[in-house]
Amino acid sequence: MNAKSNNDADVESRPILVTGATGYVGGRLVPLLLAKGYRVRASARNPRRLENRPWYGHTNVEIVAMDALDLASVEQAVDGCRVVYYLIHSMIAGKQGFADADRTAALNMAAVSSARKVQRIIYLGGLGDADHPDLSKHLRSRHEVETIFRDGAVPVTCLRAAMILGSGSASFEMLRYLVDRLPVMITPRWVSTPCQPIAITDVLGYLCGCLESPGTIGETFDIGGPEVLSYRDLIHAYADIAGLMPRIIFPVPVLTPKLSSLWIHLVTPVPSIIARPLAEGLSIPVVCRDNRIRDIVPLTLQPAEETIRIALDRQPQAEQDACDLTEDTLLPPEWTACGDADYAGGTTLSMGFRILLAADIDKVWQTVEAIGGKQGYYGNRLLWLARGALDTFIGGPGLKKSRRHARHLDVDEHFHFWRVSQVHHPRRLVLESRMKAPGGALMVFQLSPRSGHTELVLQSVFLSRGLFGLGYWYGLYPVHQWVFRDMLKGIARQSEAKILLGPETIPVER
Repeated sequence: MNAKSNNDADVESRPILVTGATGYVGGRLVPLLLAKGYRVRASARNPRRLENRPWYGHTNVEIVAMDALDLASVEQAVDGCRVVYYLIHSMIAGKQGFADADRTAALNMAAVSSARKVQRIIYLGGLGDADHPDLSKHLRSRHEVETIFRDGAVPVTCLRAAMILGSGSASFEMLRYLVDRLPVMITPRWVSTPCQPIAITDVLGYLCGCLESPGTIGETFDIGGPEVLSYRDLIHAYADIAGLMPRIIFPVPVLTPKLSSLWIHLVTPVPSIIARPLAEGLSIPVVCRDNRIRDIVPLTLQPAEETIRIALDRQPQAEQDACDLTEDTLLPPEWTACGDADYAGGTTLSMGFRILLAADIDKVWQTVEAIGGKQGYYGNRLLWLARGALDTFIGGPGLKKSRRHARHLDVDEHFHFWRVSQVHHPRRLVLESRMKAPGGALMVFQLSPRSGHTELVLQSVFLSRGLFGLGYWYGLYPVHQWVFRDMLKGIARQSEAKILLGPETIPVER
C-alpha cells in the first residue's frame, strides 16, 4: 500500500503542460491552475512573450520553448508532464497549408505524449457538425485534430466550443468594434444563424473541471452558454448594455466570408486574416447537441448579457495595469489581460504630459492632492466652471459637491464630477470622471523623485463609446492639450517650484 501511495504522489507532483500559453485561453488558464496549487509548465514558441506576465516568476511555473511542428522541442516540453492542455490552432486565413500544419502539430503531440506516458490530453476544439457541407476549413481542421487525439494511445478529453465571450477574445473584439462604430450595418445572412456563445469564465471552469473529474476521460463534450442566440441578438445586447442607440441591421446575400472579413478589417482593428475564419465559423449553426458535461462538471453558466456587462466594465480595467500585478492576483477573465492583442479592450484614447520641478516630491504631492479645492484646477477657471454648468444642465453632478477635506483625498470620495479611484501617497492619484460624456475618462497623476527634484506626469485617458465618443475626443483635443499643460504650470506655481523641463508631450501606452 505504501509503495502505491508513494507512486501516486509522484504522479500527482508531475507538472501540467499548457500549450499556447501566450494565447487568449492559455494565458488565462495558467494563473488559474497556479491558484489551485498545480505545478504548471507553460509553453510558447517565443517564451520571451511570457516575461511580462504577473505569474512569470511563480515558484510553481516553468516556462519552456515549444514549436509544435518541431518534434524535438515537443519532446522536451512534454517530458515529465502528466497532463497536456492542447490549446494550439491556426487562425491565419491567408497562411498556406494551415491544415497540414495543424495536422502535423497534433500528430507530434499525440506521439510524444504516448512515448512520455502522459496520462491525458485535454483539447479545446470547435463546435459545428463535422459532416456539414458548409463547414469552414478552420472548423474542419479543428475536428481533424480532435480525431487524431481520439485515435491516439493517450486518453483525451475533447471540449467543443463556439464563440467565446470576454474582453480580449478575437470574436468578442470583432463584435465590440462593429457595434461601437456602425450605427447601421449591412451584414451577411449568417447574422441570423443560431450560435451558442460561452463566457470565458465557463470555458476555464470546464477546462479545470475536466482535470479534476475522472468521468471526463476519453469523452467528447459540447460546451456552450445557457442560451442559443444569433449574431443579431448579440449585436442588440451589446448596444443596449453599452448604452448605444439600437443598431439597424440589413442582411444581404452577397457578402461572402472573404468580403465580410475585408469589411471587418476596414471598420475594426481586427486583422482580416483573423476575421475571416471567425466569419466563416458563423456561417453554419454552432449549437450544443448534448449537455452531458453539465452533470459531470456542474457550473452556474453565465448568460451572454452578464458576460458582456463584465467585459464592458472598462473603467476599473483602465485603472490597473494588467502586466503589473502581483503573481497571485486573479482578475475577472472577462477583462483585458496582459498579453492580449493590441486591439483588445475597445477604443482607448489618451494624451500625456510631463514636467520636471525643482521641489521635493512631498511638496508637489500636497498641491496635486489639493486639486479641486480652493485653487480649483490650477488654471482656466472659467472653462472648468462652464464645463461644470454644462454637466449639471445635461443631468451630471457638475461642480456642486465640494471636497470633504482641503488637504487630502480618500479612495472612493466624490467631489465635483470626480470619484477618487486611487491614492498612493506621494506617488499616484487617479480620478475617475463622472461627468456626462460619450465614454469614461480618467485623470492620472504620477510623481517620481529625480535627484532632489520631482517629475510629474499627467495622463488623460478616454474610454470612447461609439462614433460620438470619437468625435468628442478629437473635437476637444486641442482644448484638452491647452488645459492640461496649463494645469501642470499651475501646479508648479502653487508649489512655488521652478520648472526645469516642460510641460512636454510624452508618448502614452494604449
